[in-house]
Amino acid sequence: MSPDAEDSPVPLPHRLRSAALLAVAAALVAGCGNATTPSSPEAKPAGPGHPVRLDNCGQKVEIDHAPRRAVALDQGSAEILLSLGLADRMVGTATWTDPVLGGLEKANATVPRLADRYPSFEKVLDVEPDFVSASFLYTLGKGGVAPREQFTELGVPTYLSPGDCVGKDNGGGGDGVRTKPLTMDTVYGEVRDLARVFGVPERGEKLVGELRARVDKATTGADFGDASVLYWFSDSKGPYMAGCCGAPGIISGALGVKNVFDDTKEEWPQINWETVADRDPDVLVIADLTRKAQSAESAAKKIEFLESHPVTRNMTAVRNKRYVMLSGQAMNPTIRTVEGIEKVAAALTTYGLAK
Repeated sequence: MSPDAEDSPVPLPHRLRSAALLAVAAALVAGCGNATTPSSPEAKPAGPGHPVRLDNCGQKVEIDHAPRRAVALDQGSAEILLSLGLADRMVGTATWTDPVLGGLEKANATVPRLADRYPSFEKVLDVEPDFVSASFLYTLGKGGVAPREQFTELGVPTYLSPGDCVGKDNGGGGDGVRTKPLTMDTVYGEVRDLARVFGVPERGEKLVGELRARVDKATTGADFGDASVLYWFSDSKGPYMAGCCGAPGIISGALGVKNVFDDTKEEWPQINWETVADRDPDVLVIADLTRKAQSAESAAKKIEFLESHPVTRNMTAVRNKRYVMLSGQAMNPTIRTVEGIEKVAAALTTYGLAK
């Protein structure tokens, strides 16, 4: 499901190239017994709350000062920063599956989009970031933009969403396997981490409070009995359906409904249509994507496929047109998973499945 990286190389930006040269010079000076040379020509005072030290997805990260030139390499991460009111401290975003979260359009328009998919490492460096965040391990790994170590070597701290590493094994193929169910607390933790990094912890608490209130409102009194759902993210040829324990698991658990593929801990296993039809869910939750990386990305294309394919057109949800359209971000571990809870709850009620 991952887009291919752009690979048009450009020279390292002046500041980062200078920083690398100064680091070498510092090592040489230290070897001669002289005083330590600063590793960056643009060192900034720490400021209140800094340095911030985090244990982040197996790496220790230290942020000496609140970032002024941040790059968010995935939409989920970008929307957290924008929601925290940090557009004026962002110099780039990348890897989008959906239109930006409603209410953030104006702020988002002020931040350059480096690529709709993965930008090259050089393109990211060209905007001279002092902090880089991402939602997925793949983005900051081999095959994505660049491994975290490459940024670290140039003095650029990185942050990876704990939603893609906490209680998750990414060692195999595909999109990983959940060893523990994901919870919204992990998403809230990401919000708080990023708010601390930027020196605005009070904004983080405010956003978490708003998200919690929305979840409480959507789930209070919710009773959908034994209603069953299926989550389809992308691709009609080898469809990616949600396993038990990622963001769709948060939605199912919050509403007390059954994911028909909750017997697999794979994040997004590819499942054939015969098996899907056999599980015959009451409702189909489908991602409405604007990217074009796979077949049947938009909800319209997905529905067209479901209603014309001989294996799927007689499924209960298809015959009754019980569809819930969600953004891709709502089906990933992001702040928009709350949107998923709200929209699935509203649809189940509309379809008469509330008890």
